[in-house]
Order: sequence, then structure tokens, then C-alpha cells
Amino acid sequence: MTYCVGIILDSGLIFASDSRTHAGVDNFASFCKLSLFEQTGDRVIVLLSSGNLGGTQAVISHLRQQGARPDCPSLWNAGSMFDVALLVSDAMRLVDKRDGPHLAKNESGFHASFILGGQIKGEPPRLFRLYAEGNFIEAGDQTPYFQTGETKYGKPIIDWAITRSTTLGDATKCVLVSFESTMRSNLSVGMPIDLICYPLDSLAVTMRRRFDPGDHYFTALSKEWNAGIREVFSHLTDLEW
Repeated sequence: MTYCVGIILDSGLIFASDSRTHAGVDNFASFCKLSLFEQTGDRVIVLLSSGNLGGTQAVISHLRQQGARPDCPSLWNAGSMFDVALLVSDAMRLVDKRDGPHLAKNESGFHASFILGGQIKGEPPRLFRLYAEGNFIEAGDQTPYFQTGETKYGKPIIDWAITRSTTLGDATKCVLVSFESTMRSNLSVGMPIDLICYPLDSLAVTMRRRFDPGDHYFTALSKEWNAGIREVFSHLTDLEW
């Protein structure tokens, strides 16, 4: 299981993912699920992946190989983020066509999905959610975020707190709290947490951080959140029996 969040705001974009992957009964391993494609001054593209690890890694590798060939359409020469979404979609279908029938024999499947976001010079930031079949949707004003993986525990926090006008700083704290809530409820989601905050029109990644177990800031934020919840309950009206 995994947990990934992508948020688009008036002030920029936020991407976060855990790194825990189930590798058998009671056996967890860590793999980075955040992939960055950056060309400073021209484009910043981020992919968050969830689902079949072999499938998502194959998609990322295919995209990187495309980028190494100047004569091939790639993330480096795509004219828009929509074109980038089409390239990722094509890569997903290619991997599924190759591996899907073999995975199906073991009652498995491709089961890979992505959150894609970023900005290419000349257009505003955009955020997409790509499904295993290769189709995708784009975030709008009413729904400024996407999640993949174990979404249910962190979703209410984001729903309550985040709108397009939320600041990058406040939205980042909200995202980290949503991870704390998810990890507390489901042990298949765990640290390290990879985070990127992308300020509008910067066309460079200057705010990237990995939160390892015991991270001082994350621990302090978790304590403040839990104390705040207890404070809220202490002020609620008592039930009369």
C-alpha cells in the first residue's frame, strides 16, 4: 500500500508520497515513489506513483529512456502538461500490454496509477490523476487535489482545510498531518515521506525534503495536531444522559 497527494494552489503545487512498499507477509521495503523531471527555467514535472511497483518503475524507466533520445517525443520536449499526460498514459498502456497478460496469470495485474503535475514555461501549473487504464482527469477549482493509495484516513483533513487560496505553507502542514493520520491508522503506509513544494512560476525545485523516522519537525507537528484535537474535544458540549 502507499499514500500519495498532489495539490494545486493559486500559489503553486505540493507533492508528497510515502515510501513503504509491501514485499510479502510482514515484510516492508522502502522505495521512493516521487520522480522529478526538472529543466531549470523551462519545466518542472513531478510524478507520484502507486500500485504495482514493477509496473510503475517500468513506466518511469520508459519515460527516462524516451528523454535520452532527442528525436523522440519526451517529457523534455512536450509543449504542454497535457502532452506530458498523454506521454505518461502511452507509457502505462505500453507496459500493461507487455506485462499485463503475464501478471493476470497470477491473479495480479498492472494496477498502477500516477499523480502528475508541474509547470512548463508559457502555461500555468497543472495537475492530473492518471488511472491504470491510461485515462486521466485534471484538477479544477472545486477539487484542487488528488490522492492515490490509502486515501481514506487523510482525505477528511485535506477536505476541511485546503482551497485554491490556501498558502503553500499552510497546505504543506495540512498534507503532513494527513500523512500522520494515515500512518497512525494503517501500518502499510510509512516513512520516509518525500515532499516537494513548488512556488508558482519558479520553474525550479528549491523546496524538497525527505522526512525520515524521528524527524524533529514532523514529530513536533504531530504532537501539536494531537494536542489540538484533544483541545477541541475538551470544549465540546457534554452529552446529557
